[in-house]
Amino acid sequence: MTRAAPTNRRFIDNAMDSRVAASHERMTEGNPIYTAQRLAWRDISLGVINLAEGRRMRLTLGLGSGLSRRPGEPKGTVWTIADRGPNLRIKSAIKRYGLEHLRPLAKVDGAKIMPRPDIGPTICQIRLQGSTVSLLRRFPLRGASGRAISGLPIPAGAADVEPAFDLTGAPLGTDPSGADTEAIVALSDGTFWIGDEYGPSLMHVGPEGQVLQRWVPKGLERTLNGADYVVKGVLPAIALRRRINRGFEALAASPDERWLYAVFQSPLAHPDAGSFKLGRHVRVWKLDALTGAVAAQFLYPLDEPASFRSDQAAGEVELTDVKVCEAAAIGLDRLLVLERVSRTTKVYCVRLDNRLTVAASHLNGRTRPTLEQSSAAGEAPLAVPVLAKTLVLSTDDAPQLDRDLEGMAVLSPHELLLVNDNDFSVEGARTRFWRIRLREPLF
Repeated sequence: MTRAAPTNRRFIDNAMDSRVAASHERMTEGNPIYTAQRLAWRDISLGVINLAEGRRMRLTLGLGSGLSRRPGEPKGTVWTIADRGPNLRIKSAIKRYGLEHLRPLAKVDGAKIMPRPDIGPTICQIRLQGSTVSLLRRFPLRGASGRAISGLPIPAGAADVEPAFDLTGAPLGTDPSGADTEAIVALSDGTFWIGDEYGPSLMHVGPEGQVLQRWVPKGLERTLNGADYVVKGVLPAIALRRRINRGFEALAASPDERWLYAVFQSPLAHPDAGSFKLGRHVRVWKLDALTGAVAAQFLYPLDEPASFRSDQAAGEVELTDVKVCEAAAIGLDRLLVLERVSRTTKVYCVRLDNRLTVAASHLNGRTRPTLEQSSAAGEAPLAVPVLAKTLVLSTDDAPQLDRDLEGMAVLSPHELLLVNDNDFSVEGARTRFWRIRLREPLF
């Protein structure tokens, strides 16, 4: 790990065959800080949708929203989670596929097109052998009835969600069981914890994908009445202030699995949207894995938008573009946090020091000023403690690495596995896996 970017950098492209991309080294003082190797993977087709004027939408399996290693499993075995299913922004549907009839929906806040609503949240198991990644198995999340749950938005109510439409522009409606799954933790007993953006919520899932229970912010359980599984309102209601599509995308568990670490993707819109737009800190919750109670709350500082150099070179980056998309535990109260925009991804190490906990009063929605108000006001330092973080890597120093990196798993003290989210290839992206070898151990 390094606390400051080195002044002398270069990359070495090694020979590659037709299946495996080049390896690259980030250098400082003649020694590699890390090497990055692209691994061989073949995307799995989910079919083709024929559109007007000869256009075709090719869909492939999306599995890069989150990665996790299960304790005790064979080396190289990794679990992944796919999100709600193929979805498109209205502008992308018009620009890429010429679907002009959808233009009126561009005025609908957060509207998404879901071309295959039958494809929903899915868990996959993959294997890394040498320089190749292969799919071992996949199965959908299922309700108590045994039916696969959908990725449709939950009913309107306490939490704002993105409305979904089909390719004709017709509304797809809602589903009290629906989830936008973005993070996964594989536990030693064979079960999983899954992070969701809609609620935001946490889902405890059995070994074969059955949802055992869903933890939601207090009050939201009434909105999800009729869900095909148990729903419990155990999380603080303040989580409902998350901005649309900015819920729990980063989730990890302590080595003893007693604690869950849930990181919000962005600052809360608390008490209003302005606090979200100008906020520079996100909340980290340390949760009791048995009850969902918040044992401690921390503030993680986001980097300045201009520091995401590859994104800045492509156009101005705003505060709301910076987000946390993954977390992995490397010890008790020690996390790797993946922070990114689009082209630039950074990985930081943070320690959840008990001396840096935020007062429990800030879990109460009536406390003023809110953490987000103070953050948006640009107070330096804040009146509350903020976590320190140490840079592990930045893809600005390795432009060969893909954009939209979201999934991260710790393979060993010296190795990370990264993967991009291909969004089911609705915009032509391919899945890319990268193995990062670090000079200094993480733990």
